[in-house]
Amino acid sequence: MNLEQARGLDKKAFHKFAGKLKPETRNFIDGKFVDAKKGRKFETINPATGEVIASVARSDAADVDAAVKAARKAFKSGVWSKMAPRDRMTVIYKFAKLIEENALQFALLDTTDMGKPISEMLNIDIPGAVMTFNYFGETVDKIEGQVTATASSEFHYILRQPLGVVGCIVPWNYPLMMASWKVAPALAAGNSVILKPAEQSPLSGALMAKLFMEAGGPAGVFNVIQGLGEEAGKALALHMDVDKIGFTGSTEVGKLMMVYAGQSNMKRVTTECGGKTPQIVTGDVPDLDTAVQYAVNGIYGNQGEVCNAGSRLIVDQKIHDEFVDLFLKKAKASFNPGDPLDPATTMGPLVTKEQQKRVLSYIDIGKKEGAKLALGGGRPKGFDAGCYVSPTLFTGVKNEMRIAKEEIFGPVTGVIPYKKLEDAIAIANDSIYGLAASIWTSDVSNAHKAARDIEAGIVWVNCFDHGDMTSIWGGFKQSGMGRDKCLETLTTVTQTKSVWMHLG
Repeated sequence: MNLEQARGLDKKAFHKFAGKLKPETRNFIDGKFVDAKKGRKFETINPATGEVIASVARSDAADVDAAVKAARKAFKSGVWSKMAPRDRMTVIYKFAKLIEENALQFALLDTTDMGKPISEMLNIDIPGAVMTFNYFGETVDKIEGQVTATASSEFHYILRQPLGVVGCIVPWNYPLMMASWKVAPALAAGNSVILKPAEQSPLSGALMAKLFMEAGGPAGVFNVIQGLGEEAGKALALHMDVDKIGFTGSTEVGKLMMVYAGQSNMKRVTTECGGKTPQIVTGDVPDLDTAVQYAVNGIYGNQGEVCNAGSRLIVDQKIHDEFVDLFLKKAKASFNPGDPLDPATTMGPLVTKEQQKRVLSYIDIGKKEGAKLALGGGRPKGFDAGCYVSPTLFTGVKNEMRIAKEEIFGPVTGVIPYKKLEDAIAIANDSIYGLAASIWTSDVSNAHKAARDIEAGIVWVNCFDHGDMTSIWGGFKQSGMGRDKCLETLTTVTQTKSVWMHLG
């Protein structure tokens, strides 16, 4: 069922289709679904109900090695890497179309697997994945080298070629869309790919691989390895015949990816890691109502399980009380936990019981640190079976508090007052992270100063989380290195070669 048709379904219909769902749980290697070599499995749980969805292949180094061998064989054969660019483009376009045509299945897989509201799957994740593959499909015949100016007796040109085998290790908060951000540019450049989905949300990756084959993709070019991060993910990052790892996840594990590269073959690594995004709201904010709505959406969207979630609200003390009152009003009206298969639901459960416990522990930490709990602070009534946490707001927050320093990755934010814009920027920069930030102001000079001085890879002015495929995605400091989405991404999955010819 395609995207438009799926958007027309109601709660009852989604539950009916979900009840019939039979997800693929095996690895996909060299064009075939196969069990883990040792036959081990792990359970993936529906975080809304606590019920087991399926038992999934639990791979180890031997399974990873089989996938790498298949990917390397396909790359060396040239069946994809040397395919005529327009032909490769055609496959990627068809792949994007098949993702759209299977929208219902993707929506049900990720919603039941990690708790995301199905309306977000149908309006954000799936359209985003389709757009990503279409965008990078357009780049296939535009990956060019260059000829340099030399003496007449010499001829020099520079080739841009695919790396070879690219491992894509993706997180659980946007399973389909984050996979597309990693896989699409790697495929467009002619690489072979091994996708390692997060163990908390493994199911949609297998469907992606199946549809790639249906689109005309050759066997061995797109492989999927299921399993635990510390087993399958680590083995992929340590493998001596993997040329690059593209990783999105925690800062802690991102650092390990770099260690594993050094311990193995010095493979390339790009990381997109944690964040503690500040939203600066000045006293001359052009529209406070709009700014507050973006602040609410920016922290409670996707249950706050977003690397760029606006978890630090840095507000001019002159409008502090008005901001908080309006925030509370809009939060209560906009985000209430519910059944993720209900199109009306705006907030589902967190991904696992462990994540729920982690977020609730930070709420307790905030209370002990002296912050004032203004909203939420616990489990919502009536949802004891699931991994739910109520939308939570702290006031009286100081930037040295743990709830302001550490990434919580849940629906928890705090308001930090400031007196001068310079103070606000200093607070924004007082973090190990630097993924994204925003400023709300009517003063164009202050907007440019903030954009210049804030230490973040992405800065939004009078908006939040806006952008398209031309905008870079990636951060400064311990938010990682490398960029997703944009054309620059192609440089991370290709390498250049200098060819110098003496003509005599």
